[in-house]
Amino acid sequence: MDFAGHTATSVSVKHEPAAPAHDQPIVLPEPFLAWFASRGWQPRAHQLELLAKAEAGLSSLLIAPTGAGKTLAGFLPALTDLARRGPRKPGEAKQGVHTLYVSPLKALTTDIERNLARPVEEMDLGLRIETRTGDTPQTKRQRQRTDPPDILLTTPEQVALLLASPNAERLFAGLTYVVFDELHSLVTSKRGHLLSLGLARLRTLAPRLQTIGLSATVAQPEELEAWLVGQTGEIEPDRAERITVEGGAKPEIEILDSAERVPWSGHSSSYAIGDIYAAIKAHDTTIVFVNTRSQAERIFQELWNANEDTLAIALHHGSLDVTQRRRVEAAMTRNELRAVVATSTLDLGIDWGDVDLVIHVGAPKGASRLAQRIGRANHRMDEPSRAILVPANRFEVMECRAALDANYLGAQDTPPIGDGALDVLAQHVLGMACAAPFEAGDLYREIISASPYRTLTRATFDRIVEFVATGGYALKVYEQYAKIRQRKDGLWRVSNPQTAQQYRMNVGTIVEAPALNVRLTRRGNKGTAVRGGPVLGQVEEFFLESMVQGDTFMFAGRVLRFEGIRENECIVTKTTTNDPKVPSYAGGKFPLTTFLAAKVRSMLADPAHWSALPPQVSDWLTLQKERSVIPKDDELLVETFPRGNRHYMVIYAFEGRLAHQTLGMLITRRLERARARPLGFVATDYAMAVWTIGDTTKMLADGSLSLAELFDEDMLGDDLDAWMAESWLLKRTFRNCAVIAGLIQRRHPGREKTGRQVTISTDLVYDVLRSHEPDHILLQATRADAASGLLDVRRLADMLARVQGHLRHQPLKRISPLAVPVMLEAGKEAVVGEAQESILEEAEADLLAEALG
Repeated sequence: MDFAGHTATSVSVKHEPAAPAHDQPIVLPEPFLAWFASRGWQPRAHQLELLAKAEAGLSSLLIAPTGAGKTLAGFLPALTDLARRGPRKPGEAKQGVHTLYVSPLKALTTDIERNLARPVEEMDLGLRIETRTGDTPQTKRQRQRTDPPDILLTTPEQVALLLASPNAERLFAGLTYVVFDELHSLVTSKRGHLLSLGLARLRTLAPRLQTIGLSATVAQPEELEAWLVGQTGEIEPDRAERITVEGGAKPEIEILDSAERVPWSGHSSSYAIGDIYAAIKAHDTTIVFVNTRSQAERIFQELWNANEDTLAIALHHGSLDVTQRRRVEAAMTRNELRAVVATSTLDLGIDWGDVDLVIHVGAPKGASRLAQRIGRANHRMDEPSRAILVPANRFEVMECRAALDANYLGAQDTPPIGDGALDVLAQHVLGMACAAPFEAGDLYREIISASPYRTLTRATFDRIVEFVATGGYALKVYEQYAKIRQRKDGLWRVSNPQTAQQYRMNVGTIVEAPALNVRLTRRGNKGTAVRGGPVLGQVEEFFLESMVQGDTFMFAGRVLRFEGIRENECIVTKTTTNDPKVPSYAGGKFPLTTFLAAKVRSMLADPAHWSALPPQVSDWLTLQKERSVIPKDDELLVETFPRGNRHYMVIYAFEGRLAHQTLGMLITRRLERARARPLGFVATDYAMAVWTIGDTTKMLADGSLSLAELFDEDMLGDDLDAWMAESWLLKRTFRNCAVIAGLIQRRHPGREKTGRQVTISTDLVYDVLRSHEPDHILLQATRADAASGLLDVRRLADMLARVQGHLRHQPLKRISPLAVPVMLEAGKEAVVGEAQESILEEAEADLLAEALG
């Protein structure tokens, strides 16, 4: 939390718009002045500026680097207002929540509570500050509804739950401020869409409400400014004030230049474990960030194997049990750890001032994400953060270089907010009915005041209300889909108390892949697992279903033996093995941002940049230039070559794995029609490879296959529609939309559906809707989700438009050096066609020998 370091620094503040928010200079109440003075601090200019805007009745967005005191700035208006109000007098009616603080992470709310409590106690303000997350005991959450604290620190899901309560109006009628921490991380997903609808309702309950947004990394601040305030339907959106803090020490970032051989492909970074361990030993406290939970488990295990000095090294990710996560966080706070291996659970805002190094294992996939993670080291504005990037393969070396350059330039690539999702809207409509009966016109006007929904038409809103009321035309005969009913006076109410109860049990937009608790037991005398034992966390169901008794895997930093599944639990015992499996977590990989993809293309195209790369990588690119070609910045290079009795086409698009997977599906359909007989394809973040029985080199030469037609933009028309209709992908996407919209509910009083049961239910409904109501509002939401998420259609469309007239075919007699990484992953995607039984099983050594001649 950004409380420390309020001495004078070389910081400039920009006010946008520049007009002063207050005519008179702001004077802090005496307890605050004394508190600052006792520490030898002075309030910073942006903290006083934000306070001035708040006291003038304005909402504000504060953009400031890590360590600039953003959190104190965000709470200063609330604390000063509460200090003036004073404690509640004996016999006085209980007041509702004064300030709501919303964070994207449970760990961050806990950290803020600890750090905020100190100055509140030292200034004797007499305030109650409490957290409310999914980890908060039910008894405490119930008490908070009737006896709320002055400041409530919470998460988006809990905001939705509180607003769906019948006493929401009493709870929030006096709400004065809502502080959104790490706003850029909150708003760009369905979670942010639900939160925007909640904010619209809060404005209805508390019309004088002011918002404060805090962010360190922002690509499009205008979107955040609009998100913070109610929209009035004008062409130009209404916006909050903006305060931008410039300055701060530039981070010190280096790319690991290991003496070990950097792999051509893969994501494990095992080659660098010795270097990572040496860096941990040389620093006081290190956070080792990785991109996936399975990677976290593997890196943690390998560090322990290398831990000759028995350093205190811990593990932290979202699937671990909350008790273990809190134990790690407490140990970090007490400076008892030398390192923690973490995923995005520790990305944001948490203030551990003694962290003096961040190691990022694997490419960061985004400049803003890198900046966010690096900011966890030192967490002070006037001291540089230190970071080491550890690329997992040779392409990632270039990506790390691009991310490093972007960081020094201050470039940002946070994703845009996007239009509000319709499945989220359906959930919100039901939640509002749970709180109190609503009039459709009033609710519609409230909803379009939320920035993501400002262009929502009344017709679409009415379709959503009809969906919540009946399930839609094809489902209206089934009583379980009737969630709300219209009264004679025209108001919509929840159908029954059980519906409201189920809503509260299923609220939220994070649809985790089906997972089972992992319970550690011990083996009895007869070799069978004994019941009981601690829960270590959760592992996804599809991974466990592939296991048989005796299989081993790594989880929670241990090697475990799979004993079986009992009800909703995976039973394990301790074991040791040299080759455990690692749990796989769906959706764990970040997509490569468009910004970094363009930087990698530019770096590759200009040999002048290669000198900044390690010799292993620059030599690799030099070999590519000698044996094939280096694509120009605006070119799409397509290499074709034979190998064995197969023919290969490697496409260097540099548009990220999702776009490449979609491209692979569509290209193979076209190759099938051209009688090239594709066997399969594989995609990485940087390239994709297709292998065929037909000689694509010859076909391109004699004109029976046209590169221009193969990459024509029209592939995103009928080909895309046909493939989506046939693929499993829409069913998988529909499952998530159906769960979020409340059509299918996993949790019920006293029981919970397994992931398999949910999937069976949603698949049945999907088939019914496709057959009988293909324009159903939830199918519309599903197609929009697939296009923007799992398929990355917009990005693929931009790429196809960019390369028209810039396609370059390079026929080769053998594999090129640049093709080796993607070829090492070949054979992972099967394509239905004439030769679907064929597979590729060549060894890495053969590929390397061939590429190097």
